[in-house]
Amino acid sequence: KSDLVERAAMFAGLSREKINHLSKEIIERLEVDEEISLLKPANDVRLRIVRVMTEEIRLEETIDDEVTHTLQSYGRKIPEGSPEWEVLYRKHHEEELVRRGLK
Repeated sequence: KSDLVERAAMFAGLSREKINHLSKEIIERLEVDEEISLLKPANDVRLRIVRVMTEEIRLEETIDDEVTHTLQSYGRKIPEGSPEWEVLYRKHHEEELVRRGLK
């Protein structure tokens, strides 16, 4: 699961059109691979890819919001994007993944 979340982080901010485009490219590559045989119609698989990518992006956005809120609730203001912010962000992000059973 954590690999999916890490991959979703790379996709964060993708438009629906871009997700659809990527899902079509994935299906095209799967269909030409002689070692892969789709067990369901290609469009059903493509729609599942879109759904999973969208869910993972939403999850990553939720985790990002929670981590950002945590950092903003610190007693002293930590400038967003500063080295200290980045270290604490990664720490809290990792903790949130563990808390959710994703790592």
